[in-house]
Amino acid sequence: MKNTCLGIALVLSTMSIAQSPAITSWLINTTNATGSHYVSGNGTPISDATLANVQTVQYSASWVYVSTKGIPTYPTGPFLDGNPSLATSQNAIFKFPLSPAENTGTPTATTMGNIGVFINGVALFDYRDGVSWKNSTGALAGGPLGGTGDGIWNRDAVPAEMAGFDCSKGHPAMGNYHHHQNPSAYNLDLVVVSNICDIYAADGLYAINANSHSPLIGFAYDGFPIYGAYGYKNTDGTGGIVRINSSYQLRNITTRTVYADGTDVTDGPAVNGTYPLGLFREDYEFVSHVEPEYLDEHNGRFCVTPEYPNGTYCYFATVDDNWNSAYPYAVGPTFYGLKTAAKVTTISETVTTYDPSSAELDENVSVSFNVFPNPSVDVVIVQAFGAHNRDIAVELWDMNGKLIQTQTILQGSTICYFPVADLQSGTYIIHVEGNVATKDYSIVIAE
Repeated sequence: MKNTCLGIALVLSTMSIAQSPAITSWLINTTNATGSHYVSGNGTPISDATLANVQTVQYSASWVYVSTKGIPTYPTGPFLDGNPSLATSQNAIFKFPLSPAENTGTPTATTMGNIGVFINGVALFDYRDGVSWKNSTGALAGGPLGGTGDGIWNRDAVPAEMAGFDCSKGHPAMGNYHHHQNPSAYNLDLVVVSNICDIYAADGLYAINANSHSPLIGFAYDGFPIYGAYGYKNTDGTGGIVRINSSYQLRNITTRTVYADGTDVTDGPAVNGTYPLGLFREDYEFVSHVEPEYLDEHNGRFCVTPEYPNGTYCYFATVDDNWNSAYPYAVGPTFYGLKTAAKVTTISETVTTYDPSSAELDENVSVSFNVFPNPSVDVVIVQAFGAHNRDIAVELWDMNGKLIQTQTILQGSTICYFPVADLQSGTYIIHVEGNVATKDYSIVIAE
């Protein structure tokens, strides 16, 4: 009887581990989908041979191992700031804790390079680009500029390197394609701050939807999950859906001589048109809020989410009311938890390989769609809100029941396009399938 009980306990323990979102949330490529990229001057993406998204997920009692090339299904590039690099295979294994823990001591600062991984296997970086002010020369130095800055006034990559981000708000560092910020395309923001998508149309990992809880989009290097921009207002899962806000704000300064806490430091450049407020990380200050939708100094909070009905600490990819990225963007400038995740070369323990085909669709997480423009004269765009773990077939039918075209919204992307300029004017049906139910949308093709 004792052995039987022990066996049941072990089975239940294994089931509990296998159901962890840290295992089941990754976008595992089961169709051999590959990446693609744009080159400057060519608005048609070039297909690559490198597999996209995550290849395998394996787990033990304590750890989950994510094998990925670091390539998304959405097109990358071009990088128009002179960056000579392309997104290339990282052939990486990332090791994350299955039971992340709060750091009760001195918080660990985020660093350059990977500080997390998105569910499509693409790297997350923090705000910095390795460039800082060098007081002795009165200029910026470090990173892509060469040399070494003082490390006192550190440049924020999101505003500084915008000209080099692709439509999906990413770029590579020596081939390591990554996002510093919310991985949603520029042209989907309410106020568009970059025109890169005009020629090099792409999308991103997910599209912001103000009407539903944003999806789980990645995990930080302390093992805690990262969500998109919207969540429940109250930490207990009530209060409706709201934008989750950063508690950092720009300081009211005209000179850069002291930090927000009053520390006297080596001077940086004065605030002006060349070095505007917000160009440096130290231009921000943390202001505590009592409202539950504001985050702590790590850019997270403990709350209920669809994947964690009992609550968990989690980070949010913060944006402002125009859906433009808001500092500190995802995680940082310090981790909430113990930084135990790492990039490894081998797996040195016995592991189980997760089979994504065994996963049941979560009826609490459905994908909704936007079909536009309507009416249309040249192209119909179908946009999926939320992250989806399977390819979505999208069909265009005429009113006589004839299938006209079929497109696919790839796992880990958000958009597909139907060219309709050669179709006769009239009413057509767009048929799509979400996580739970199929949906039909009427679309008018005009002359």
